[in-house]
Amino acid sequence: MRPSLAGRAESPMQARLLAQLRDEGPLSKAQLADALQVSRTTIGAEVARLGELGLAVEAGPAASRGGRRSTLVDLSPDIRFAGISIGATGLSVGVTDGRLTTLAMHRRQSDIRQGPEVVLADALEVLREVMAEAGVTRLSGAGVGVPGPVDFHRGVSVSPPIMPGWDGYPVRDAVSRDLGCPVVLDNDVNVLAVGEQHAGVARAARDFLFVKIGTGIGCGIVVDGELYRGVDGCAGDIGHIRVDDFGPSCACGNTGCLEAFAGGAALARDATAAARAGRSGALAALLEEKGELTAADVGLAVGQGDPVAVQLIRDSGHRVGQVLASLVSFFNPGMIVIGGGVTALGHALLAEIRGVTYRRSLPLATGSLPIVLSELGDEGGVIGAARMVSGAIYSSDSSRSA
Repeated sequence: MRPSLAGRAESPMQARLLAQLRDEGPLSKAQLADALQVSRTTIGAEVARLGELGLAVEAGPAASRGGRRSTLVDLSPDIRFAGISIGATGLSVGVTDGRLTTLAMHRRQSDIRQGPEVVLADALEVLREVMAEAGVTRLSGAGVGVPGPVDFHRGVSVSPPIMPGWDGYPVRDAVSRDLGCPVVLDNDVNVLAVGEQHAGVARAARDFLFVKIGTGIGCGIVVDGELYRGVDGCAGDIGHIRVDDFGPSCACGNTGCLEAFAGGAALARDATAAARAGRSGALAALLEEKGELTAADVGLAVGQGDPVAVQLIRDSGHRVGQVLASLVSFFNPGMIVIGGGVTALGHALLAEIRGVTYRRSLPLATGSLPIVLSELGDEGGVIGAARMVSGAIYSSDSSRSA
């Protein structure tokens, strides 16, 4: 690939200015001066420097506010970000402009257990296809999400339960070398939470939880508008909260974890057991047809009115609701957004999660608490990953991400 754009913000003021343009669109120098509470002279100097860095442009005169007309400022039209969202069974890759509008996106099936070399090669191959489709030859930066714990500052995966071969692998540096641009790596749930905050149902929420229910279960935490990772980056790992001392074994090595009861892999396991035991004709027929069952097949059986499949979803939603009720009592969020592949099961799962969460939480905490499904789908991960790297490019502090 051709080398990427090299510019990045050099000062906190430039970072604030770029973030303002990203989130609000083109603004006049007068509007920027008002929003950032600095003089127009300062804005003029910073915009000139950002122009030299290839990050901002003057886009003609702004609408008159009386007196001398101000100049409109916009992000450079050359800015392009890549978002790579890797899950346990598939990956989504897209390219955005500087304001994080998705220009093109592809999704491909991929098994995280194949290891980092194979999966990242797949992701980069898809990225090249997406770039060609969007007519993009240079990237300003790329964001990557992976389904396991991440040391954000080092850019490596750390002891991920469902990712054999990824422990300690330098994902960020490997992708950066290949693309020739800055790269940010984070947990996939954090990436989805940031995407939801930027373009989803949580745009107006300052404090919310994003709960991903896929092969595994995790939670992104946003506090006062900022993503909260915890001291070591492990915040939100709710899939490994124990809900039963004598429950099934989990991929993490413990027993009775929420993920072992309610994740997509757990649903597939229990559905397979029900089919083989002859308790569900619908699931048995699907198993015979496909050779193996997934959580999506449970949804198909629910659509056929199969009572066993309905009960499996209710049991899963009940377990998730129990944990969320505890989180609501502890964190008192303004919103809970449910996303991930298992949410394709739809409102049957959501209704059970809502019912248990509301029943088991204090009325003061849930009186105005919406619990809703994400509407972004695969695009949420792409937007979130792009938003994270935009935060690094638009910041003078390379340790920041959003």
